[in-house]
Parts: sequence; structure tokens; C-alpha cells
Amino acid sequence: MNTVLVILALATLGTAAVAMSLRNLLHSVLLLTATWAGVAAFYLWAGAEFVAFAQLLVYVGAISMAVLFAVLLTRHSRDDVAAPPAARSRGVYAAAAGAAVAGVLLAAVSLAPLATAPARAPAVSVRQLGGELMGAHAASLLAVAVLLTVALVGAVVLAAGGPPEKPGDTP
Repeated sequence: MNTVLVILALATLGTAAVAMSLRNLLHSVLLLTATWAGVAAFYLWAGAEFVAFAQLLVYVGAISMAVLFAVLLTRHSRDDVAAPPAARSRGVYAAAAGAAVAGVLLAAVSLAPLATAPARAPAVSVRQLGGELMGAHAASLLAVAVLLTVALVGAVVLAAGGPPEKPGDTP
């Protein structure tokens, strides 16, 4: 059972690390989607089926598609992503800050007492959660869906800009 957890963790961390190191933004987004799928697989392994389904639906489905649209609609050429000269020093500082945060988190996790007995999970089924979301909270779920749709359409309109200029036109 722990072997599956190690494989999931290595695959998820591996895809995240490769996504951060690539220069091609489109490939990075696709690997980030694979990372989110790995997180969903971890939730499924942990027995949280509803959270795994929500992870797949929201992150792998909706957020990754929004990011893909944003990348494809805003990038025009490779000249847009030229790194400024100070990028290397900022990268070193970012790596040092990340290492410091990782050290603090690892120290906090290693010093925290582990629970000896598993906590009893509430007896709520996926069907009950779905009924609650589509019953009493259906209006808020629809409002969030409309808001996300309007935001995506607005991003497409802003990224598209005006009509293309003709070569013979002078402003």
C-alpha cells in the first residue's frame, strides 16, 4: 500500500518539477494538468472519492482548459518571452526562498506528533454531498459557473483585441 503512495508522490512531484523547468509554456501547462491528475489520484488512494472527482472536474477539466486558452490566445511569438538580464539572480533568490520555506515545513512536519488512532470519518456519502450541492446550494453553484464563463469569455475578448490591421492602412 505504501508503494502505491510512493509511486503517486514521485509521479506527481516529477511532473511538477519538469513543468517548472521547461521553457515551452504549452508543455508546462500540459504537465501541470498531469500534476493535478496525480493529486486527484492521491485523493482517490486516500479514500476521498468526492474530493478526487472534484479535483478532476475543477482543476484537470476547467482550470487547465482556461490556462490553455489564456496561453494560446496571448502568446504571439518567442520574442515575447525573452528573459531579462536580472532573471538569473531572481531565480537564485527564488530557489533560496523556496528552500527556506521547504525547510520550515519539513521541520514542522517532523516535529509534529502523529496521531496514534485514526479519526473516525463522518458518515457522509458522495450521494448526500451531491444532493446537498444540487439541492440547497444549486443557485450558488450556478452563479459560480456563470461567473467563470463570463470571465473566460472576457479573457477571450481582451486577448483577441480589435480587427487585424491591413498592411496598406496608416493610422
